Amino acid sequence: MEDGDHGRPYAWGRLHAAFRVLEGLAAGTRQLDRTAARRATTSSPRNNVERLLKDAAEHILRAREKGGGRATAAARVFSDIGLLIAPEPMSRGNLGPREIASFDEGYEHQLAEYREAYGALVP
Repeated sequence: MEDGDHGRPYAWGRLHAAFRVLEGLAAGTRQLDRTAARRATTSSPRNNVERLLKDAAEHILRAREKGGGRATAAARVFSDIGLLIAPEPMSRGNLGPREIASFDEGYEHQLAEYREAYGALVP
């Protein structure tokens, strides 16, 4: 899961999308508040990821308990989260407009991958 020349904000967008999809799989919903989630992440990527990691354990458990395709999708997304966290320090600072645009591109990229793989299960 390399992001090549896309940069850190792009990678953070992909990571955040994986967290949001895992949350949706656990809740059994396709409706997630992207705007609030994006604002929280772009204002402090590291702090937000720390919070999301704490929630991920409950989300994977709930999604896996639902069984079927939802459980399969959740296992992949949970695994992807570990791969999408770059082995380097993550910023606690706010992102600027260009970085936010890159973040949004990464977010949409990852959502598209999950939609292709899991269709109607993905928000």
